Amino acid sequence: MYVNRDSQGEISQVSRTVSDDCQEYVSPESTELQQFINAETHEAALLRQSDMEFVRVLEDVINLLMDKGIIRFTDLPEKAQEKLLTRQSLRKRVNDVGLISDYDSDTI
Repeated sequence: MYVNRDSQGEISQVSRTVSDDCQEYVSPESTELQQFINAETHEAALLRQSDMEFVRVLEDVINLLMDKGIIRFTDLPEKAQEKLLTRQSLRKRVNDVGLISDYDSDTI
């Protein structure tokens, strides 16, 4: 693996091939490289989890706006309508078999 380092000498970028930015070879088994990759993976996992939680917030906001008559379901783009219907259908099926509650886990 080829790396680029920041001003403190820490790995800041990794490439499988040598490039203008990444010219220093580091063994793939290097502890330093493994720590960098794991840190990036952890940050990506945190972002993915945050995205999933935010999707639920957006879904709730959309439902609130529709309930208050501020927007209509048909005002949404067709793809958004399809995704909302799919999520509502999945949520109903999961709720019907008792796998999740209507309450968020942090409100119980």
